[in-house]
Amino acid sequence: MILEAVMLNVKGDQMKEYEAAISQASSIISSMNGYLSHELHRCIEVEGKYLLLVKWETLEDHTIGFRQSAEYQEWRKLLHHFYDPFPTVEHFVEVTL
Repeated sequence: MILEAVMLNVKGDQMKEYEAAISQASSIISSMNGYLSHELHRCIEVEGKYLLLVKWETLEDHTIGFRQSAEYQEWRKLLHHFYDPFPTVEHFVEVTL
């Protein structure tokens, strides 16, 4: 399992609109092969800051399967205009303790 983690900064006073748009976009990402789950967290200390966590079966399910799909273009159209600056996406694997 791969965890995609993205710190998102939403422009100005667009938080309500963003939350509605990502709720709509959730059906897009959840329909993709290799998708396991996702969750969105709103920061308490910094207005407009969110953490998106997406679990994928493999890295390629995200980087190729989703990112190179027609569905991703719809995801981009719905969400990317809200971000400033544009977010950096990072991927993690669990460390057994």
